[in-house]
Amino acid sequence: MIEKFIAIYVFIDDIMIEIGHKEPVNRNSSDSELIAVALIAAKYFHGNIDHAISFVKCTNLIPGMLSKSRFNRRIHSIFELIIDLFLNTADIIKRLNISSEYIIDSFPVATCENIRICRSKLIKGKQYRGYKPSMRKYFYGFTVQVITTVDGIPVEFAMLPGCYHDIDGMKNMFFNLPDESIVYGDSAYTDYYNEQVCSEAADINLMIARKSNTKLPHEPWQNFLISDSRKRIETTFSQISSMLPKRIHAVTVNGFLMKVILFIFVFTIDEKFL
Repeated sequence: MIEKFIAIYVFIDDIMIEIGHKEPVNRNSSDSELIAVALIAAKYFHGNIDHAISFVKCTNLIPGMLSKSRFNRRIHSIFELIIDLFLNTADIIKRLNISSEYIIDSFPVATCENIRICRSKLIKGKQYRGYKPSMRKYFYGFTVQVITTVDGIPVEFAMLPGCYHDIDGMKNMFFNLPDESIVYGDSAYTDYYNEQVCSEAADINLMIARKSNTKLPHEPWQNFLISDSRKRIETTFSQISSMLPKRIHAVTVNGFLMKVILFIFVFTIDEKFL
């Protein structure tokens, strides 16, 4: 775990230097150290910051690490920086992805159990009630739309209220992908007009699984590629979900979303670079 922390810290610090990040020189703990601790918390402690802080202190990795309250204030103040670091990491992955093939899918992240919806303090409203047909699961929280490489490495994501359908989620994605990329998806993303727009405007080929009553069927080889790609992204979601605690503890919505991002981010770094 110590070696993993050092590797994550060096990786984050190198990107910070590359993007020209500046911060006050009189700080006891740098932003790179804080982000590395947050990522270690997501990787090994189910997002528990207390345990991660104790780990870096008792191992003398960062003896002067901030207290939990000061850590939380600092990490919330660099929320946008964390997203920027993920996007820079994603750009590196896309440059390394010679095949230019990607997969789009979504997974639910609940803020509480369904039976406790009426007592939820973090979020309120019917827009957070969702249903995931492939899992046959009702949930209360957010839907995370993710684009991954064919190896299952996330390169883009969007988090929307649970009521959003997959096709609505796809329309909220930037699709910042190389020209002539191919994006595989299941039939929930069926939208012929959107496929045409992506092809003509962004030179991105959306290869979406067809429903049984479709008027634009795929060739058998296309159906095979779509079906085969689905297995890898489902494995990715399973691996990310295994890091999540039974309930993500957060006081604010931004705090909740940041923890989900940290889980995705540390999975991406660990799978591709470490």
